[in-house]
Amino acid sequence: MSRVRGRGSVAVAYYLYRMADSVGFIWPVFTLFLLWNDLTYAQIGTLSALSAVLVVSLEVPTGYVADRYGRRLVLGTAMLAMAVSTAGFVVADAFLEFAALYALWALSMALQSGTADAWLYDALGGGTKRDGVFTRVRGRGGAVHQWTSAVTMIGGGFLYVVHPTYPFVASALLNAVGVLVVVAMPQNQRFEESSAEGSAEDRLGVRESLSILAARLGAPGLRTFVAYVALFFGIVHAADTYVQPITVDVLRAQVGGALEGVTVAGIAVQSEALLGIVYAGFALVAAVASYHADTARRWLGLRRVLRYLPVCVAVSFLLPLAVSALAVPIFFGMKAGQALSKPLVGQYLNDRTGDAGRATVLSAVSMVYAAVRAPLMPLAGVVADGTAPTVAVAALGSGFLGVAVVGFLVGSPIVDPPPGTPSEG
Repeated sequence: MSRVRGRGSVAVAYYLYRMADSVGFIWPVFTLFLLWNDLTYAQIGTLSALSAVLVVSLEVPTGYVADRYGRRLVLGTAMLAMAVSTAGFVVADAFLEFAALYALWALSMALQSGTADAWLYDALGGGTKRDGVFTRVRGRGGAVHQWTSAVTMIGGGFLYVVHPTYPFVASALLNAVGVLVVVAMPQNQRFEESSAEGSAEDRLGVRESLSILAARLGAPGLRTFVAYVALFFGIVHAADTYVQPITVDVLRAQVGGALEGVTVAGIAVQSEALLGIVYAGFALVAAVASYHADTARRWLGLRRVLRYLPVCVAVSFLLPLAVSALAVPIFFGMKAGQALSKPLVGQYLNDRTGDAGRATVLSAVSMVYAAVRAPLMPLAGVVADGTAPTVAVAALGSGFLGVAVVGFLVGSPIVDPPPGTPSEG
């Protein structure tokens, strides 16, 4: 009974953290904000690539720091870095200034990426019984994150119409609250015990951490899985850059005339303001998908979902070339697919990672994600500048399908589960 109560308090703490981690105020208008500051698609892609390269270089060191000195400490630092970075966008107006803010944001992402999952998995006692509780709490935490984002996204769209910097002010305040939330989170048991005399010897050194990292990621099954998932997350992340301009064009073509002269609380309902509502819809769909990640695992099987869901999303990227109005529903499907896959990917990886060095290994996986994402962003930007955003999105989907076909011919990226692991489904 006490174990259930303990898991309940961990879950609540994680849900609050995921609420404060939202960037819903700025996400529906982020690309438009950069374009408002006279940046080109190629420059925006370059900034994203810079962020990805920095994440690559920071992932393993930040994971090691989390494993050695405490995951809660690292998460708190990450939230602070995010709040400062978001606030900086209010005053930045030059490419180099935005590059510095992207670098700080990259630090925040690197600090959080593997650490949050490692903290949750250990805090839930995931290493003693793989009963799917991680997938449930991780999935529902993602749903809470999306619900929070849905509300803030609506506000962000209208704040942007008042002034493009206002959503960033609101987001910085929310992220700052997250620092206090992390301070109140319980520590993992191993770090609570580390205060005792002599327990420091239980902490991993650099050599031991690198040895564990090489052994885990060097395993053939995990190596191919990480590559497959990294490419999927990479094309989704790159395609997300073009959601805003494509959606604005679709809205103007479909309902632009009907919006002329319409106001809400004195604020004109322009296409840009409607982006907040559209993104709130994205968040709600993603919340439902994330909440039911464990249901998908039980009904369809973890391996089957992770094998075919990315392929379906990539195929859908090609459809707007034929019918431009399909872009918005396809983006809904993209958001749902990404949200559904993340808890399942986390379960798959955690089940194959030992307690010692968990944050280091998961951060290294995030490093691979960033390494794959880095070249995709500027390349897609060049395509978008030379043709159109819909063509760039289609190119991303085509590239994934080409690599996936070759990969499936060589061998499945999803290996059979270890014996006695019911969470695989």
